[in-house]
Parts: sequence; C-alpha cells; structure tokens
Amino acid sequence: MSQSTTGHEYDAPGDDEPAFECAYCGRPFAREDLLALHRGQTHPAELDDNEVAAFREAHAAEEEAIGSFRLRALGALVLIYFFLLMVYALV
Repeated sequence: MSQSTTGHEYDAPGDDEPAFECAYCGRPFAREDLLALHRGQTHPAELDDNEVAAFREAHAAEEEAIGSFRLRALGALVLIYFFLLMVYALV
C-alpha cells in the first residue's frame, strides 16, 4: 500500500502492468482513460487544452458505457419479471 499526497491509500499495479501517474497528485492508474477522468474530476483548474479534450473524450465514452449497461440491466429485469410472472401463472 502506498499513500498519495492527498492522504488516500492505494494499491499500485505491479511492474508488469504499465501505470499512468497523475502529474498533480502522484496517484497511479491502470489505464490512461481513468487518469484522464481523474484529472478532469479532481484537478480541473490545472488542465491544459489537450488534457481537457482527453477528459471530455473519456467522459463521453464512460457515459456511453453506463447507458449501455443500464439498458442491458433493464432488459434483464424485464425478462426476469415476465419469467416469474409466467411461473406464478402456471402454479
């Protein structure tokens, strides 16, 4: 366990996994898009134009992934509901 300058503890990935480190607080991330999201959320005043563009791109991708998950979860709930309804009707 390591501790960043913000006082939060974190597990850094091993040597075999590349880590992306925040230049502002030193916190490591496993993927570059996670680093971009962190910088946009935690350090918005310090970002340059390229970092802002990376944050917006990562944020849009994350929103799309969350929207897709919500649709699939809703579909699964509807299927489970109708399955249990049919089981109840037969019993």
